[in-house]
Amino acid sequence: MGNFISPVADRATVIAAPRLWIEGAAIQQLVKTVQLPGMVRAVGMPDLHPGRGYPIGASFFTAGHFYPALVGGDIGCGVSVWTTDLPAAKVKLDKLDRLIGNIDSPLQTDELARMADAFPELAPKMARVEQALASAGLGAGFLRGLGNIGSGNHFCELQRLQQVIADSETQPEVLNVKRLNLVVHSGSRGLGSSILREHVERFGHVGLDASTLHARDYLARHDAAVAFAELNRWLVAVRVLVRLGTRGTLQLDVNHNTVTREHFDGVGGWVHRKGATPMAGELVLIPGSRDHLSFLVKPLAGAAQASLGSLAHGAGRKWMRSDCKARLGRSIDGRDVSKGALGSRIICNDRDLAYEEAGAAYKPIDTVIDSLVGAGLVEVVAAFRPVLTYKTRGECC
Repeated sequence: MGNFISPVADRATVIAAPRLWIEGAAIQQLVKTVQLPGMVRAVGMPDLHPGRGYPIGASFFTAGHFYPALVGGDIGCGVSVWTTDLPAAKVKLDKLDRLIGNIDSPLQTDELARMADAFPELAPKMARVEQALASAGLGAGFLRGLGNIGSGNHFCELQRLQQVIADSETQPEVLNVKRLNLVVHSGSRGLGSSILREHVERFGHVGLDASTLHARDYLARHDAAVAFAELNRWLVAVRVLVRLGTRGTLQLDVNHNTVTREHFDGVGGWVHRKGATPMAGELVLIPGSRDHLSFLVKPLAGAAQASLGSLAHGAGRKWMRSDCKARLGRSIDGRDVSKGALGSRIICNDRDLAYEEAGAAYKPIDTVIDSLVGAGLVEVVAAFRPVLTYKTRGECC
């Protein structure tokens, strides 16, 4: 592991390559969290950056208590990866752009019917989530927000295989060089933020005793929001697949913002992941920015203890959103922001968001991956190149 895992305070460490810059404010926020009652340990990932009071790109392990504020408002935010029947050798960006159209708008009855015809499991999936919401005391009105990615760093992206880095006896379908993959990064829309807002109004940022009724009530809402977020990613993917007239199969799906029961340091407790990928499953996709590659990695067995069973969830912000326009104005003004640095098409008809989500606003993804490899957490399997990235049409949110 060398010097890739460094202590920054008692019970707080950061996973980072020596050449990877991490903002001091993010480390200060990480150090502050270990002072919370019940906090056993906190680990910053290579994509660590400051958040609203708590850092993003980190995992926190507590015993006896857990903290909804450490999970944040986008409960269940995560990434899914689908394999498609779209040929990688015959990409026509204008056609793909036209067929995808506007997926900012709410799903209408006729489109849902077409989606259900192509994917009959749609209705049972929606019924299960509606029941989960009802059981948790959450209104069915949130279902109207399903089927679109939301704002901020969320996206929907077609990718092609760039390079297989680690050969294996088995050849996962996601490594099919002849077909495009579909990646969806989204969360629980307004549902998660409403759950956090209600919690903060009642309890502030104080943690919940895990044995109390209040804790059980929060966990029921949390689990419903996670199910909602997973369904939302599924619906976004199906919506795009049906519009493109192709088939697809879900291969990977992970949540980045959760609190779960786990066992570390000889005790049972709660792992809060705030912008962190769980080391679950055989393979995990770690997306880059829209101007960089994404990487498929294999979590290494026995390495979970050092990182609280967590990995980076992406490149991680280098600049605050409010600073991006001032920093990038001259380089972006007058430039066609629909063209990515790697030749991809970017659908982002919101100029402010184009500044905020520019590739330069994020850390280089290769340094994040190097940090995970150097810390002994993963093996890199493959790299993927963006083909078309959907952010927003700017017509409806």
